[in-house]
Amino acid sequence: MVRMLVTRPEPDASETAARLSALDIEAVVEPLLIAQTLPTTLPPADGFAALAVTSGNALRALDERGELPRFRSLPVYAVGDRTAALARKFGFARVVSARGNLHDLVALLARAGIDGPVLYPAARRQAGDLAKALAPHGVMVITAAIYDMAPAPALSPATLAGLETGALAAALFYSRRTAETFAAHAASLRDKAKLGMLCLSEAVAEPLLAAHFVRVALADHPSEEAMMGLALSFARDQTGGTIQ
Repeated sequence: MVRMLVTRPEPDASETAARLSALDIEAVVEPLLIAQTLPTTLPPADGFAALAVTSGNALRALDERGELPRFRSLPVYAVGDRTAALARKFGFARVVSARGNLHDLVALLARAGIDGPVLYPAARRQAGDLAKALAPHGVMVITAAIYDMAPAPALSPATLAGLETGALAAALFYSRRTAETFAAHAASLRDKAKLGMLCLSEAVAEPLLAAHFVRVALADHPSEEAMMGLALSFARDQTGGTIQ
């Protein structure tokens, strides 16, 4: 059975591992980023026309702070289907998915005709600036950093051994910061040519290419479904097409 490293934070890592298992791929879970809720003061919900969400971690942070109820009356514009599904699970009635990445969310919000400012509960360190991207479209975005993603201090000895020996055939990457963290922690690997680096997007792949990992593959679309398709295709290549 092909073994792959899942690097995304929990609880998403365990969900991805379960989906890989259903494809007859063994998953080794090692989150390289750990979500930490921040005590940021949030403005009243009645001053906003909508909520923009680029990660399920923002919704989990609001839930952990006990602040979800006061924002549930707002429509939610989510970056992708999984984030949208989590918003519905948390009780939001009006949820729209951009079904892609930050650029898709910008396009969705730009044409949504929102009458008022948008609250964007976000990570302390962001891959893109939603407020800046929407300013030319006349959409005001108020960004509030409510969680941080702290990097894991190192790869576990077992994971390092698996990477060195080839027991781990590939690793899955869903964010640029995760890829950056992995590249830093795996800098001492002697052979970087064989390990498959399965990435959500070109931006996610860039730190790995810069670190001289050469076997890099991109998902057809920035979604979990596309990542599963990429993982299955890689596994079939490894096994001569025996995985169904």
